[in-house]
Amino acid sequence: MTKSTQDSRVTLVLKRLDGILEAENEALGTDPAFDVNASNIRKSKSLYELSALVRSVPPGEMTESHAVLLQQIHTRLELNAIRVKAHMDAVQQVTELLRDAAKEAEADGTYTAEQFYMREAV
Repeated sequence: MTKSTQDSRVTLVLKRLDGILEAENEALGTDPAFDVNASNIRKSKSLYELSALVRSVPPGEMTESHAVLLQQIHTRLELNAIRVKAHMDAVQQVTELLRDAAKEAEADGTYTAEQFYMREAV
């Protein structure tokens, strides 16, 4: 692979990853229809492809535009980590609310499902 071709591939992967991160950062917490799993798959594939490409390019051969894109991606990844954590925390809170509501509904003085089945067996 020529240096020009390799530079173009690295740039393409960097820009793709940057776009994926930008879209995910914008959508997390604002777009209820956003598919986190699909975005994670795209992000993982791009990170894997990038790591394979970067290993094949000696550090001294990285261009200035690559360095700028890598710094931008680093910044987006930091923000992404914060947003993903906030999203996961929100999911955990909703899960706890639903669990607590279910427990409260079961504790309204009626039999639990286990007690009901045990009484029928007797």
